[in-house]
Amino acid sequence: MSEIRIQRTGEPDVIEASDGRLTLSVPIQIKRRSGRKLVTLPIDPVTGEPAKARPWDTATTPLQLALARGHRWLAMLESGEAKSLKEIAAREGIDNSYVSRMVNLTTLAPDIVAAILDDAMPNHVTLFDLAVDPPALWEDQRARLRYARRGAGRDLFARSDGFVPSG
Repeated sequence: MSEIRIQRTGEPDVIEASDGRLTLSVPIQIKRRSGRKLVTLPIDPVTGEPAKARPWDTATTPLQLALARGHRWLAMLESGEAKSLKEIAAREGIDNSYVSRMVNLTTLAPDIVAAILDDAMPNHVTLFDLAVDPPALWEDQRARLRYARRGAGRDLFARSDGFVPSG
């Protein structure tokens, strides 16, 4: 009978049983990334560094892409490359409101941006929570994420790993 045990620490090991079965032991960690489960590589006990990331482990998340688009489109407006959000939308072949929401992301508080870039944003925080009418004051943005209208007082930043954006 096969058995799966997940261990976060330890050395990789292969154990051969007397009946010829092999048991492979590999320490892993499972994280949630953009709503899906991701197996992360173990920390090398000799160097204390995590194993080298593979390209598929570092794919950008939808929130990261949206943030990058917003900054690119804002730069186009500031440089004069585009005269309006409507012009950008026409060039990209997308709706004006989408462009506007992405540009809104450029006004987010630095710690919220850092959480997006570090992929540390809680899974239930959506693009809608961030991009639709973000408050001008950073403290109000943080409060909005903590107590979203759809959460009835539920703290959007309540996480098991203790992440709370700094004030």
